[in-house]
Amino acid sequence: MKKLSSSIVKLLIKKKMTISFAESCTGGLLASVITAESGSSKTFKFGVVTYSNDAKIKFLKVPKKTIKKYGAVSSETCRSMVNNLNRISKTNISISITGIAGPSGGTKTKPVGLVYIGLKKGKKIIVKKKLFKMKNRNLIQKSTVKEALLMINSLINNYKL
Repeated sequence: MKKLSSSIVKLLIKKKMTISFAESCTGGLLASVITAESGSSKTFKFGVVTYSNDAKIKFLKVPKKTIKKYGAVSSETCRSMVNNLNRISKTNISISITGIAGPSGGTKTKPVGLVYIGLKKGKKIIVKKKLFKMKNRNLIQKSTVKEALLMINSLINNYKL
């Protein structure tokens, strides 16, 4: 992950791009990985950890009805998080993460390891659904961050997501 985050920061600086994050189940781990890189202050503008539904509603302006209808862990909530984060941050790239890291909190329809990662660049929004099969909270969080980094890398290198 270190090599990937280092490469991403260098590329973002080279392309004069800025980035912001809204994290839930990863609790700021993505921001931590990026800010561990020298020079990240030139590209990373800010990150928020909106762990509770109230925080998603208050800070990211996710509509209450979206969370009530689809749940905090849903494509719809993730899309709203990334879209509103982008409006607030005015960065080139915005990332949102919501999911169930476990070991409890899962259901039959939304099991532990279910994660949504949203990415917005310009008008384009991509929401990726991942289901990590491991039951270890730390591994789910790290796997989610690695997936987000791969998505960012793909985007800034103009690969298909």
